[in-house]
Amino acid sequence: MLLLFAPTILATSVYAVNNGLARTPQMGWNNWNSLGCDVSQSLLLETSKVLLDSGLKDVGYRYVVLDDCWSDGRDAGGYLRHDAKKFPDGMKWIAGQLHDMGLLFGMYSSAGEMTCARYEGSLDNEEKDADIWASWDVDYLKYDNCYHRGRFGYPEISFNRYNKMAKALNATGRPILYSLCSWGEDYVHTWGMSIANSWRVSGDIYDHFNRPDALCACDDPRDPHCVAPGTHCSVMNIINKVAPYVDRGQFGGWNDLDMLEVGQGGMTDEEYKAHFSMWAALKSPLLIGTDIRKLSPEALTILNNPAVIAVSQDPLGKSVAQIFHDREVKKDRYGQGEIQIWSGPLWLHDQVVIFLNAADEGLEMTTTLNDIFLHEGPEGSAPQTMEEYDIYDLWADRMDDSTAKQILNGKAQHKSSWYNATQTPYKEGLAKADLRLLGKRVGSIGPKHDVLRAHVPRHGIRMFRLRNLSGGSPRYATTKDEL
Repeated sequence: MLLLFAPTILATSVYAVNNGLARTPQMGWNNWNSLGCDVSQSLLLETSKVLLDSGLKDVGYRYVVLDDCWSDGRDAGGYLRHDAKKFPDGMKWIAGQLHDMGLLFGMYSSAGEMTCARYEGSLDNEEKDADIWASWDVDYLKYDNCYHRGRFGYPEISFNRYNKMAKALNATGRPILYSLCSWGEDYVHTWGMSIANSWRVSGDIYDHFNRPDALCACDDPRDPHCVAPGTHCSVMNIINKVAPYVDRGQFGGWNDLDMLEVGQGGMTDEEYKAHFSMWAALKSPLLIGTDIRKLSPEALTILNNPAVIAVSQDPLGKSVAQIFHDREVKKDRYGQGEIQIWSGPLWLHDQVVIFLNAADEGLEMTTTLNDIFLHEGPEGSAPQTMEEYDIYDLWADRMDDSTAKQILNGKAQHKSSWYNATQTPYKEGLAKADLRLLGKRVGSIGPKHDVLRAHVPRHGIRMFRLRNLSGGSPRYATTKDEL
């Protein structure tokens, strides 16, 4: 079936949608995972203030995305109405308030007759809905997949359903970031980049590191094309789903692994660090999913780590790829356990390397330059294996909890030593070799000492930047058919 579909839709889909947005993965906040339908004007304004006061806006979290449950049907002309009780001053006023703070305003709908919470959907009303959002100065649309009247099951059907909204948004003349939420159905990773800025690759995440759940029907990592993606998908489930097609993300369009669960309370600190690190390295959008009005200091120090965010926002725009995977490790009470090593290119000839330990015990993990640069040339043929690198630990300079607590209590002033991407974009900071973006130097590696080794805690991660000292060799590049 896919072969029949591919020539008609995918022949020109090598490049992501060119609306000028999401040149690096979008960052922001969305209410759904923590608050569901408990939405209001005050929620958006209070959350926006926290983004500013906590410094999260200045490390890159700019989109404030209002999810489901905001509407009150349609007016006599067929245009969506906002719920005037929840949003008494209206959406255009809210957008103006956010814009005055240097933030951007996102909204939600579904490519169905109803949204997932059974409010008015946008199926067959794409033009009117896009026009009303543009008139409200909306900057972002999350477009869900509920109640689609059976218009799925074959890639071209889903493509056409979502493309109608893409065309409607473009016709408004307003730049609106388009975020597909089709749960990975109908091979969206093969066509999402031709019409959208991001596309969900799995069922809904939930706040657990690796626990299996019957609601996440597709739990076989050998089957990346699940037709029933479900919900309650763990962090490791989603990582394993995206592994076969990490290369589909590119400037302007990204694999979306769903919202961040950091701060929700269901995982350990090490698990949240692993979750955040992998989302950043896999170039997923980084949308905070917790209620940041109640954010813990520990969660803040994960979400505001500029050395990890710099990997997400790296100008090269390349995801890490898996170079090692072993399931023959100690299993936990759910029968789960595995270890993985990931590696990927960064701007200025740097490299990011990740040891991910999902085993039920702490482990020593090692890799070599030959493996780190496997995708630049097999079995030691990559020229990068003959170069010298400084090793930087991206979590070693994490903000301390006491400082974070003062920030959240409004007792700490922003310090010039904290990284501010509003003033100095990540590309500029990396070009200047700003140490806040590099992490802490912990060693070196090269052809005469080519082993990278680290102890990785249970359900934890070690994340390193290899800083090239040799000027850098050309990267191996191919043009790849979408199939």
